[in-house]
Amino acid sequence: MSNTDNRGQNTPQSPFMRQVPYSLEAEQAVIGAIILDGERLAQVTEIIKADDFYVEKHKEIYAILQSMYLENRSIDLITLLNNLVSTGSYDEDNAKTYVKQLCEMVPAVSNIEDYAKIVRDKSLLRKLISVSEEITESAYQDTEDVTNIVDSAESKVFALTQGMITSDFVSVHDVILEYYKELDTIMHDPEGANGTPTYYSGLDKVLVGMGKGDLILIGARPGMGKTSFALNIASQVAMHQNKSVAIFSLEMSNTQLVSRMLSSEARIDSYKLRKGDISPEEFQALAKAATALSKTQIYIDDTSDITVTRMKAKLRRLKNLGLIVIDYLQLMQSDKHTDNRVVEVGDISRNLKIMAKEFGVPVITCAQLSRGPESRTSKKPMLSDLRDSGAIEQDADVVIFLYRNEYYKDSGDENKSEAQSDNIAEIIVAKNRHGSTGVVKMGWEGQYTRFTTLDSSYDEN
Repeated sequence: MSNTDNRGQNTPQSPFMRQVPYSLEAEQAVIGAIILDGERLAQVTEIIKADDFYVEKHKEIYAILQSMYLENRSIDLITLLNNLVSTGSYDEDNAKTYVKQLCEMVPAVSNIEDYAKIVRDKSLLRKLISVSEEITESAYQDTEDVTNIVDSAESKVFALTQGMITSDFVSVHDVILEYYKELDTIMHDPEGANGTPTYYSGLDKVLVGMGKGDLILIGARPGMGKTSFALNIASQVAMHQNKSVAIFSLEMSNTQLVSRMLSSEARIDSYKLRKGDISPEEFQALAKAATALSKTQIYIDDTSDITVTRMKAKLRRLKNLGLIVIDYLQLMQSDKHTDNRVVEVGDISRNLKIMAKEFGVPVITCAQLSRGPESRTSKKPMLSDLRDSGAIEQDADVVIFLYRNEYYKDSGDENKSEAQSDNIAEIIVAKNRHGSTGVVKMGWEGQYTRFTTLDSSYDEN
């Protein structure tokens, strides 16, 4: 049994005669308001897209209105009629009758945002129904690992709540409108348009901030300070921005991690902190640093055998997420267990990139390097030194290596004169998908596990 819906299509009736969620009146009111006042389109572009309309002819009319807006053409009843007829979808009489009807259906042009929200909410309900059907079908088929099915279900619902569920294809009109918004932001607020800063001026000049959805890899040999560098960035982001920072520590416990952060912020020797041998003045500095860190939204998870799937499940509970830090990649477990660790690490790195894109925030992951630098005259790391998998280099948007000449000075390194001081670290941006590469010199205060800005200059590769 079937009947004809308002889109002019035959749709099967369910046994329960359920009505697909949509509001004909709200859809008509949105389009009618734009026809009466073309400037109103700018008010709803962030609320709805053409795909949010249920009635097919409303989708088509809204898309035409968007095209006219992008081309800076005036929008009114006459210009719209001309476009509808020229597309061949309507004859002049039918187009004129329906467009006039749309204008008459507008209770108040000033309420267009409220009408648009109704259209959006009904669209969200339809998408929820669709996602629920997909999840149900996947569960009934029972052809995948249960963990993957649950993660897929969580991802779909999470994406829906974040407004990331779209049709298979996105109209270029919608994409251009999004780009126009970004361009307007860049033109009026260049600093605000940059990615999340590391708060190291020299490094930020190279990276222009950490982009949304970027996978940023910090590679170094053990003892170079990669954990400290990642924690320094995490602390600065948390303290300067009102956003949540999630830290997954697979190597150290949460108390060890916090001890490092306090040592860095209070500038108290980490060895003295471990011994508990601190002066009253240092204790006061420690209390001040603890107060500052306590006000941030830093969340630490020290599960030692965590997978990307479990990370995502935990991250979905955090509100206003701004940065994810993982220490470190090679200690993670893959959801797909194989005897080939290289394959597993490749699977992990790919899923981390997918996770960064899904949450729309930078993901910083530390990575261990192979012993390659020790066998070379020049000990500076290269992309080929990434341990376990070349897929890491491929998946990462940014690859940063840490190098301190001091680390090798006792090993007979002929290049030990390259560094002017034991306290100088080289931050080597070896890959940058969005810009230039280069070397940034920073200060290294080992006793405080802290990197510092020397100046804002850098050597470009």
